[in-house]
Amino acid sequence: MLPQPPLRLLPPLPSPSPPPSPRPAQRTLTTEELARTIARAVAEGVAAAVPATPAQVAARISTSRLKMKNPDPFNGKNTTNFNQWWESVTMYLGFYPETVDRQKIAWIGTLLTDTALSWHLHRYRDLGDADIWVNYSAAIRAEYHYDREAADAQQKLGQLRYQGCIRTYITELRALNNFARANGESLREKVDLAMTDAILDMRFSQNEGEFVDDDDFIHATYRAGIQVEKRKALRATRELVRSAAPPKHKAPRKAPLSKNPNQEEKPKDPQQRGAPRTD
Repeated sequence: MLPQPPLRLLPPLPSPSPPPSPRPAQRTLTTEELARTIARAVAEGVAAAVPATPAQVAARISTSRLKMKNPDPFNGKNTTNFNQWWESVTMYLGFYPETVDRQKIAWIGTLLTDTALSWHLHRYRDLGDADIWVNYSAAIRAEYHYDREAADAQQKLGQLRYQGCIRTYITELRALNNFARANGESLREKVDLAMTDAILDMRFSQNEGEFVDDDDFIHATYRAGIQVEKRKALRATRELVRSAAPPKHKAPRKAPLSKNPNQEEKPKDPQQRGAPRTD
């Protein structure tokens, strides 16, 4: 008999893997949720693809390196300057837009003194950190708002006069009129009373028709004032040049010859020239 080859053992069969566990049932999104998800994805994609505008870039620049001077303190005794003080406070807070309400209120407290500080502390004891900026700003304006600001500005506007510089006058006029709110004939009468005759004549010569509005009227007065001031400066320059010019020198008169006492005086009468001497 022929020898038979050795038997080869086959590797064991792998054990059957367990059946996959059933996946949890996924919640179906509602129509509103699906719309919000799509809108959010689109907005993020657009924001990433579109470059930032210069205004957005400027808004991202940190203001840590930029400093703005604090407004002046407010004591609460003289309320005539409260409105202007509050405008400076608003401008300051606009420079730091990331300031939260609690920080704004605490910072305002550092600007207050005397009776105004007492008002601030009394409100803080009552509300504490529950106070919000909208309510705080409304309360302090109601407490210290100057009611006669418009009337005082009207009076100062009527007393304002041109003092030789039309730029200064127009600047003061606009600043007062922010509170006086004068317009139309009332405003134009005040401006005409403040001007000189030279400026009024110049304005009439430069403008033949009616003015469109108050801004057109003020701008025409400004241009007339500039022309009058230029002409006045030119005249002053000419007078200065004339006064500094050296005077014209006249030729000196020849001095008469001195008479010799030993010289015999010649007779003036021609008939005396031939008369004999009688000595």
